[in-house]
Amino acid sequence: MTRKSCLIWFLFGGLLSIWGKSPADNKNVPDKCFITKTNVFVEECFQGVITENPWKYSNVCIVFLQSQTPDQNNSLDQQWPQLVKQNESYLLYLSKRYTNHGVVLYVLSGKLCNASTFDITESKCSHNESTQTKGNCSVTCFNTGTVCQKSTYDENVCKKFQVKGKYIINMTGVNCLNCDNPVKNLSTEMKINVTADITQGGMINPTAAVEVMSKMADLASSINESAVALSVGDGVTGALVANKSPVDIDQVSFAYGSPNSNISIISSGGNLTDFSRSVSVPKEAFNKALEMNVEVTFAALMRFNNMAKDELNSTILGNEVLAVEMGASIAKLTDKINISFRNMSYKKGFVPACHSWNGDGTRPNWTDDGCETLTNGTNITCQCSHLTFFAILMTPSNETISSTNLNNLTIITQVGCGLSMFFLSIVLFMHFLLRRTKATKATKILIHLVTALFLLDFAFLINNSVANLNNDIVCKIMAALMHCFMLATFTWFAVQAFHLCLQLYTGGKIETRYYMIKVSVSSWILPSVIAVILLITGKYGTQTIITDNSANNVAMCWIIDPKIHYIVNVSYYALVFLFTFTTFIIIVSWLFCLKRNKDVSSQASKSGKNIVTILGLCCMLGITWGFAFFAYGPLQIPAYYIFTILNSFQGFFLFIYYYNTSHTRATQSDQSANKNSSMSSTTLQTNLDIFENPYQNTKSKK
Repeated sequence: MTRKSCLIWFLFGGLLSIWGKSPADNKNVPDKCFITKTNVFVEECFQGVITENPWKYSNVCIVFLQSQTPDQNNSLDQQWPQLVKQNESYLLYLSKRYTNHGVVLYVLSGKLCNASTFDITESKCSHNESTQTKGNCSVTCFNTGTVCQKSTYDENVCKKFQVKGKYIINMTGVNCLNCDNPVKNLSTEMKINVTADITQGGMINPTAAVEVMSKMADLASSINESAVALSVGDGVTGALVANKSPVDIDQVSFAYGSPNSNISIISSGGNLTDFSRSVSVPKEAFNKALEMNVEVTFAALMRFNNMAKDELNSTILGNEVLAVEMGASIAKLTDKINISFRNMSYKKGFVPACHSWNGDGTRPNWTDDGCETLTNGTNITCQCSHLTFFAILMTPSNETISSTNLNNLTIITQVGCGLSMFFLSIVLFMHFLLRRTKATKATKILIHLVTALFLLDFAFLINNSVANLNNDIVCKIMAALMHCFMLATFTWFAVQAFHLCLQLYTGGKIETRYYMIKVSVSSWILPSVIAVILLITGKYGTQTIITDNSANNVAMCWIIDPKIHYIVNVSYYALVFLFTFTTFIIIVSWLFCLKRNKDVSSQASKSGKNIVTILGLCCMLGITWGFAFFAYGPLQIPAYYIFTILNSFQGFFLFIYYYNTSHTRATQSDQSANKNSSMSSTTLQTNLDIFENPYQNTKSKK
């Protein structure tokens, strides 16, 4: 029976497009029919009425399909849907276009049918398939993305159906069979010619590598195939995938088993773990390329084995340098490019770190900006937000710590921070709620330090939990806050030292106008400005503490650029440490001088109180932090333990220090009130007001 004699149909208003010809006459299938919201497939011999009423959609595509026998299905257009009748079932053959976009399909069949008698709504088939049958009439609806989402490729079954590159949906049970092999080996190879020598001294010339990548856009426009293999010379091979139609855009993955093996193209659903190396380019990158009006959307991967080294003579894992090109400047991807190396072996004592090079200069200048390194046993994954040259550099693991030491230090730190916060909170409680006398400038400065230290301890305690949320924005904010509190703490260490020196010099009489406002603004605003600048410039992120067992690695929200860490943190604290340590020596010398003073021999004999005072002074001036910042070589781990233990008692010593000074000051104030006498002018009103200033006595004698 011919199509004209078999088909009787009526269509009333509101439908976007109708194709009354057979699929064989439609060689150029409009792309809009593949991306439309709802498609209606009507069997060729359908006899009935399709009215406007059931189709309240803004975008509907109606297609009449000619039913075929299995031996006819390969003769038609591979992109056009095909309806094959096998036994008593209808098999719908769809290209990957339909399954990728997850369109809603209605398949109508039968005689003397009226579509308005069926319950046809768009939401009904968005997630669940259904079949309605009334007499000889049948309407089956389903979402291609839902039905075919978990379908797997079975080569033997597909050979039985003699189908390649399509999905088969059985209309009886609405189940999907994937006959589109996700692993595609490339049979066509193109040779790339470059003007520069590709090798120099037996190594790949970086300048020639940049020239190779600049030719990719022209190659993508010239090829007829959807994917080709590329070759330049020994050690330089690659692959290129081109999407001629925007409808076909999807994630593309390149995979291969060894540095010299052929590159395969892996579509979504393919198992990348079957290959030791893979590069996945997300759909977002193709969409960004489209926004930049590239002539042809494509992705090209090139392998440069044994490329010339950088000026630092860095060691590259497997001597493999990869480059990804899409004909446009792609950056700031939220769905990042994944570069995976699996089951890799490398020398013990080295840590893999993902780096990139933008192609400038005659030699690589590797940087870790925009790339994050994830390790899982012997598997390494680079997650990068831009396109360029990529390599995994092996850095000496002098900063690697054993999992046992890290676990011990973590426990000590968590307990220590908790204890420190407890005593620091008591200090704040006593100062704001229990204080009976007016606070001196020294006490106010101490309270500012206690506040900064409390906030730093709290930020440190929750840092790892925030990092494990895997939220980049939240982690960056967490890193900026902790960094700000740490810089503020360092600054208040310096302010404490400055205040002590100033009081020793002025005899406790500081007459500077707005003294507290000036030191407060500088100590809080300056660290905040630095943190905001680093946050805007993208210097914060997730930092991983490497252990000898990658399963025990710990993630932290912190500065991801080592140079910034050394410039902003280590250098700044080095200056603070130099100043505070000098002040500490002066104060300790003064205490020893007090011991020899006959007028205060009774006070100096209290050696226990003096020791507590000195320990409190160390914490107040931040001397103990030097163990962490200046720990290198074989003394690194012992220094970490000393630093962690001492800082665990930091809040306790500051509490004792605050209590002794405030209690003594309150007692002296009461005695002065009762006896109607004032304190001696030779008393030094600092955090050490319980001791007299011996230098003033010396001055008076002169």
